[in-house]
Amino acid sequence: MRVALFVTCVNDALYPATGVATVRLLERLGVTVDFPAAQTCCGQPQFNTGYRAETAPLVRRTVRAFEGYEYVVTPSGSCAAMLRRHYGQFGPEAAELGPRTYELTEFLVDVLGVTDVGAYYPHRVTYHPSCHGLRLLGLGDRPRRLLEAVKGLELVELPGAEECCGFGGTFAVKNPDVSAAMGTDKVRNALASWAGVLCGADNSCLMHLGGTMSRMGVLPRLRPVHLAEILASTEEEPLT
Repeated sequence: MRVALFVTCVNDALYPATGVATVRLLERLGVTVDFPAAQTCCGQPQFNTGYRAETAPLVRRTVRAFEGYEYVVTPSGSCAAMLRRHYGQFGPEAAELGPRTYELTEFLVDVLGVTDVGAYYPHRVTYHPSCHGLRLLGLGDRPRRLLEAVKGLELVELPGAEECCGFGGTFAVKNPDVSAAMGTDKVRNALASWAGVLCGADNSCLMHLGGTMSRMGVLPRLRPVHLAEILASTEEEPLT
């Protein structure tokens, strides 16, 4: 099994611990993970803003970077959705990458066939399903099944879980007031759950929500944590 990590530019630049946690988790499950150094942005910001010509070189570079790998795994639903749902518009070689691309929870549950990954995380956690994972990838209950199997973790319901957090990539830039209001609603709902951790599978959403938490003054009572970091944590090697 040839597996490549697509860490994504957001994680590489701002949340490298998520990439480290993903590799640590997969290696614990017996997977050998490569990291193609040529990878860069998948082109999603440009594509979503309408700059298709500017997206094409990034698509070609990404396709070359992951050529020959049986599986491409990413801890980002939005980037996985870009490769799977939109790369087909850039030619047959780009279209071929989509079916080989898996968001992390899909890979764990559908390919490796595991939900109990041997994690230990003694915290009260609520889960926010990001829009791309929920609506474009159809992740369904995969993330929850993985969280429910974590030793010591208490999973509680998030009111209004399926509502957007307000980030939406360039939406947050073009509509800052609406975006901020949506983020505030999401954080208030998380606070109402009495969880100490707001978990998500996409750091772009968690970045937005973490900033909202900071402005609301609720850190560290409530903090954002990526799902990969929870699943990689064990009694012997706690991460967060």
